[in-house]
Amino acid sequence: MKRQRSWKEYRAIDLTIWALALAVFEFLIVRAANWWFPGQPFTVSLAAAVASIVYMRWGWWGGLHAVEAGLVFCFFSGATPAQYLIYCGGNLCSILAVLLLTRLGKERVRTGHLSLVFPLLVQLLMQGGRALIALALGARPETAAGFFTTDSLSLLFTFVIIWIARKLDGVYEDQKHYLLRVHDAEGEERRR
Repeated sequence: MKRQRSWKEYRAIDLTIWALALAVFEFLIVRAANWWFPGQPFTVSLAAAVASIVYMRWGWWGGLHAVEAGLVFCFFSGATPAQYLIYCGGNLCSILAVLLLTRLGKERVRTGHLSLVFPLLVQLLMQGGRALIALALGARPETAAGFFTTDSLSLLFTFVIIWIARKLDGVYEDQKHYLLRVHDAEGEERRR
């Protein structure tokens, strides 16, 4: 008989898969932008989309992925230490969105009208966090405002990704809820 994975093992594997996927896609996006669109003021990132999914699946653990997205972006962009602080710290500000999930409940946010508001909140918290940290480090207000304007395409990508993730069974869902739902469905099937 096969040994079942523990809850911690399942979570570790799932978080690792999402971290690897995020690293690969952020690397590809940065490389493509530098190769095909050098000097363009716009950037695209999957940070908010992946962080939103992981926040929904695992709560606070998504903060690791938010920081990771900043690290990967900065590393492959040849960032300065200040830029590492801006992007990693700014992205981590999105962890405040988890308060919405805990206050209203993940299932209510996932299935209701807030399902696309939540990733918008994650995106805005990331951009706002970057802007505030940049201001604290001495950036001019116009530079800080650039974090909202240059990353506007990411919002479109985030909406599309979350819209697709909502349609896929168990992807944009609290994993305890998902596993219990699958277990109950399997139990019903066995009783028939």
